[in-house]
Amino acid sequence: MKLYSKRHLISIVALTSAVSVFLTSIVLTALFSKKKDKQTTSQTEQIIEEAKTDTTESINPDAELAALTEVNVPGVKYTADEMQNINVYEQCNEAVVNINTQIMGVNWFLEPVVEAGGSGSGSIIDSRGYVVTNVHVISGATKIYISLSDGTQYEGTVVGSDKESDIAVLKFNPPAGTVLKTIPFGDSQALKVGQKVIAIGNPFGLERTMTTGIVSGLGRPIQNSNSTIIRDMIQTDTAINPGNSGGPLLDTAGRMVGINTMIYSSSGNNAGVGFAVPASTAKRVVKDLLQYGSVQRGIIQADLIQLNNAIANYARLDINSGVLVSQTVANGNADSAGIKGGTQAVRYGARNPRTIYLGGDIIIAIDGEKVATLADYFSLLESKRPGETVTVTVHRNKKDVKINVKLAESEK
Repeated sequence: MKLYSKRHLISIVALTSAVSVFLTSIVLTALFSKKKDKQTTSQTEQIIEEAKTDTTESINPDAELAALTEVNVPGVKYTADEMQNINVYEQCNEAVVNINTQIMGVNWFLEPVVEAGGSGSGSIIDSRGYVVTNVHVISGATKIYISLSDGTQYEGTVVGSDKESDIAVLKFNPPAGTVLKTIPFGDSQALKVGQKVIAIGNPFGLERTMTTGIVSGLGRPIQNSNSTIIRDMIQTDTAINPGNSGGPLLDTAGRMVGINTMIYSSSGNNAGVGFAVPASTAKRVVKDLLQYGSVQRGIIQADLIQLNNAIANYARLDINSGVLVSQTVANGNADSAGIKGGTQAVRYGARNPRTIYLGGDIIIAIDGEKVATLADYFSLLESKRPGETVTVTVHRNKKDVKINVKLAESEK
């Protein structure tokens, strides 16, 4: 017989109780897990069964994969805006040409040499090889080369140019049977600020580059490099960089609503402010250049002088802006209408003095629009045709007088 102390008995009882609790917990856990697995299996079977019978939210793995492929793979799907851009480019890019010129320079020995000139863009407007561009693109050129989208190059000739609008028409002769793509003129008068426009050109020699933007402003009077104000210019934030000049500004239907002409920038690169000659002006100018070789504009037959402070102070005038009528052409339209020239002959100018006549009328408005400078004067007559009648407001003896003048044809 073994003898146990009280301490031993307590240890045995505690150990037995612990073993009993452990075994009980194992049994309960097993029972609970089996029940949970059964419930989970039942729920899973229910979800599968519902998926089989639910036709409105059924899952098709192949369809899901196809949808993901359409979204994630570039080039498979395009937005409406992207498709619009793509269509315009494909429709018009082959009608945009690259223009390069040669000019005559001198070498160190003062001998005449041929040098590379400027470059720009142009648009084929007629399948016979007529191209519209800017005057400043071909300025001073002795040779003009027109490069097409297929890489072929032709020598071009000037049909006519118009500095007042900065528009020129060129001609090249493609081989017989050549089919040229052309760009039609659109309606620039229907443009709205905020409307999307597209430019295609050859900036920095990168041929047929497309940029997009909006019409930022309309009816802008802008002074060009010839110190002539071009009226009703289209302002756009479409990137117009060096080399884009002469290229088309297009609407979303691929019609030419303007001819890209200039940018305003301190660096010479695009700064968000570009300007284009509106198609309404271009169509009228191109028509005259093709028919006459020059633009038919109505003129007032008079010798005109820019009024300034020096002349105003010397002549003791009460105004210092406007256009002074120095002389009128005898029996010309100004003379016949009653516009008066000056009578007091004076020498004017420091370097190249010439004789002008003071005391005549001062033109201050045409058809109600202010004339402060000669640029204003020529700008207001730019769109007027021979035979049209304009109302000229002149300042005479400190009073304003309105006179109707029938415009004459400009001299060839």
